[in-house]
Amino acid sequence: MPQILPDFSSSVKLKYVKLGYQYLVNHILYLLLVPIMAGIVIEVLRLGPDEIIDLWNSLHFDLVQILCSSFFIIFVATVYFMSKPRTIYLVDYACYKPPVTCRVPFSTFMEHSRLILKNNPKSVEFQMRILERSGLGEETCLPPAIHYIPPTPTMEAARGEAELVIFSAMDSLFQKTGLKPKDVDILIVNCSLFSPTPSLSAMVINKYKLRSNIKSFNLSGMGCSAGLISIDLARDLLQVHPNSNAVVVSTEIITPNYYKGNERAMLLPNCLFRMGGAAILLSNRRRDGSRAKYRLVHVVRTHKGADDKAYRCVFEEEDKEGKVGISLSKDLMAIAGEALKSNITTIGPLVLPASEQLLFLLTLIGRKIFNPKWKPYIPDFKQAFEHFCIHAGGRAVIDELQKNLQLSAEHVEASRMTLHRFGNTSSSSLWYELSYIESKGRMRKGDRIWQIAFGSGFKCNSAVWKANKTIKVPTDGPWADCVDRYPVHIPEVVKL
Repeated sequence: MPQILPDFSSSVKLKYVKLGYQYLVNHILYLLLVPIMAGIVIEVLRLGPDEIIDLWNSLHFDLVQILCSSFFIIFVATVYFMSKPRTIYLVDYACYKPPVTCRVPFSTFMEHSRLILKNNPKSVEFQMRILERSGLGEETCLPPAIHYIPPTPTMEAARGEAELVIFSAMDSLFQKTGLKPKDVDILIVNCSLFSPTPSLSAMVINKYKLRSNIKSFNLSGMGCSAGLISIDLARDLLQVHPNSNAVVVSTEIITPNYYKGNERAMLLPNCLFRMGGAAILLSNRRRDGSRAKYRLVHVVRTHKGADDKAYRCVFEEEDKEGKVGISLSKDLMAIAGEALKSNITTIGPLVLPASEQLLFLLTLIGRKIFNPKWKPYIPDFKQAFEHFCIHAGGRAVIDELQKNLQLSAEHVEASRMTLHRFGNTSSSSLWYELSYIESKGRMRKGDRIWQIAFGSGFKCNSAVWKANKTIKVPTDGPWADCVDRYPVHIPEVVKL
């Protein structure tokens, strides 16, 4: 009789061999120390009381030796604790949820495209094909100015969008944390494409009447990875300013950046980018450790701007008709892959268990010495993290990272569902993904989270967090009224 089911015995045996190998390498120190400690205990037990007293009496200590030893121990301990980096806590965060009046279903988006680009049906057809394969859903939102035909991207409208998104997120953060505006020590606002004068950070200071000695920063032009750059900046500032907190605001203002031309490379952002923003409270105060949700473990930044192709792969410029837009290069995914490779090469030794690092090293040596055609070993990052927040830049980005990092559908669920529900919200997308994981009740104490973001320049940035406690399912937030519907099946092509 022919075998109906495949023979799983070999794969099961291989699985247990790998599990045994991982346990052996990751616990090698414990496995070596336990027999040594057991031998010492047995030897001490074999000695009688008189022999132990004689051994103690044979040790001669004078007062000078005791004082010098005590001073040395205190000195070493002081140096250690003084040089140890301050722990950075993520107390809480809030994501902006656009009103239903800003919703842009596929039918509305395509109707507007046909009216705005009525002289170029090929551009309309191109946008339709992109939208069909984008992974976006019917509930993503665009700012009010883009709903007009034609759009009215005025400075006033752009400021209006910025105030709506940023102030809503800030109000929610103050309410959740109980933080008073006057108690904010550091303020960092990042928005890549909209950089007015006065700055967005000045706008926040004016709105909430923040202190005159506040340390404020405004980051622009740094793309979708600017949120993690802001976290890195806040971490560095909190290291040198004790007993302080920092509020980070990440957003992208869509109003002034809606492209109305016909260049296909510049029409792509119109199909993917949507309204969104997040406000995050960080602190280095020990008393905040008990209520903080997460602790920052690592931030790793990779910049490929020295390479001309990488520098120009996401580029703001004018088209042939003089209309300004963001051009996305065909080489974008290949460049993103190279940036990711450099980033994980740096972050790998910091987070991967010894078993994975040893396998990677042995494979690397084997390829260099024995056979260059050996398949390179891809470290299993699932051994280092329980949750993955991959920037929801588009379906292709998520697909590529899932494939390269060998992640399961559940590992990229937060990214896919965020893209479906909110679209590409630029630097704030990582916080919508983290909120999704919390809303599903999946965050447990000790869980490790890897946030990965890509940005123009070209940059790949990573942040690693560790959960301080088991997070209760939030009753508010961007997913409160819809998380029960997710995850949803997202077809490869949605016929419009």
